[in-house]
Amino acid sequence: MTQMTIIAAAGAAIPAQPFAGRHLIDGAWHDSATGETFERRSPAHDVVVSRSALGAEAEARAAIAAARRSFDSGVWSRASGKERATVLLKVAALIEADVERMALIETLESGKPITQARGEISGAADLWRYAAALARTMHGDSHNTLGPDMLGAVIKEPIGVVSIITPWNFPFWILSQKLPFALAAGCSCVVKPSELTPSTTAMLGGLLIEAGLPAGVVNIVLGYGPAVGAPMTTDPAVDMVTFTGSTAVGKAIAAAASGTLKKVALELGGKNPQVIFADADLDSAADAVTFGVYFNTGQCCNSGSRIIVHEDVAEALVARVVALSRQVAFGDPLDPRTQVGAIISQQHQGRIDGCVRDAVAAGAEVALGGAPMTVPGLAGQFYQPTVVRGVTPDMAIAREEVFGPVLSVLTFRTLDEALALTNDADYGLSAGVWSENVHTCLAFCRRAQAGTVWTNTWMDGFPELTFGGVKQSGQGREIGPYGLEEFLEVKTLVMRIGRSRAPWVKTL
Repeated sequence: MTQMTIIAAAGAAIPAQPFAGRHLIDGAWHDSATGETFERRSPAHDVVVSRSALGAEAEARAAIAAARRSFDSGVWSRASGKERATVLLKVAALIEADVERMALIETLESGKPITQARGEISGAADLWRYAAALARTMHGDSHNTLGPDMLGAVIKEPIGVVSIITPWNFPFWILSQKLPFALAAGCSCVVKPSELTPSTTAMLGGLLIEAGLPAGVVNIVLGYGPAVGAPMTTDPAVDMVTFTGSTAVGKAIAAAASGTLKKVALELGGKNPQVIFADADLDSAADAVTFGVYFNTGQCCNSGSRIIVHEDVAEALVARVVALSRQVAFGDPLDPRTQVGAIISQQHQGRIDGCVRDAVAAGAEVALGGAPMTVPGLAGQFYQPTVVRGVTPDMAIAREEVFGPVLSVLTFRTLDEALALTNDADYGLSAGVWSENVHTCLAFCRRAQAGTVWTNTWMDGFPELTFGGVKQSGQGREIGPYGLEEFLEVKTLVMRIGRSRAPWVKTL
């Protein structure tokens, strides 16, 4: 662990009392019927930071019923685009006014650096604003070329009640990739956040009430997946499920939802490559690779967890990445200088370490890191910045999602070989290409099997640009105009003008 940048405990004040989370059902806050609660300990500081009502099937069914009533009543589903947009804009303003409170609890629950939590919360407000714009501008189509006596219209209506199930790694951002777009479409929703990071979702519930969202339009149930998530995926009163998380759980949700043929949108795992050609700007590429693998401690579906680098520059690039990795500040997430925080749980830390050990046993070499680390003054779990080279395509570390601060390095010689390595994966979420030759970049972009391809950059995103994966990285799209379309049903209207239709029944 020598020559690494470690930020010791900052001594920042942690709230004396844990945040108390409750269910939001039909516009009112509720404890669980059983009175049970569950706690979340900070993965960095090992203290209790939140205590939430433990939901079960009863709370899930009540939330679904409330959402169904609100949707069928038309209080939101038949509101005008202007009315919906007005509420969404109020929510955006309230989020921005509450960034510090929400970022602190997210940092404590997730272990991510406070600066990244602030960026996540404040950036999510822009998603709400963009969704508000879509609420006022969505439209269908008209067809006036069907003949002089016919007029056709294709209209878009909200799909209905939507179950939203979100993960722990970006709890507020990913919720904001889904919820405001569902609301812009006119849907009613039931939300279940991860039991590891439930509190910012509960906080948002209070902001929704303050913004004037009608009761029952958004309902929040806290708790564990089997008890709460199962009814949300199988209840006939639910019209759609949108889920972000692991591919294994996504498959289980799709199977469960198939019984009622409800729509399912899935944003799942990734094993995202950055391909670096010999003519690339190596300094820029190395910095982006370092950012891509360590951002959010590598616990990111978009993590650039494998690089595929041309043999001629592989040694030089790896040397740059290792040098930069030593400068990345790992440590106390409450210190604003920290760039990489804690691992979400001890179990997950053990899985990360196991992936690295298996790679070494298979013949790979650890160029940096490769073990858990301690941070002075903190009792939580942290993992060293890790670079593994000598990786071959058949190794598990080259194919499976590690979800930690671990970079795998593979090499290539030709464009075709780089594309073969890129596409030889079950996943297809994102990819990147680094070259000064625009023809190389365009050829790669068109042939890479990924929902997003970045060129000479990594993980830049905008509300206007849709996000989603192919293959086992999921189905459906989020944000952008296509993110709104996910929550809409298309209906065709056929209208005859006057009495021009000839009678079908003939008088004999």
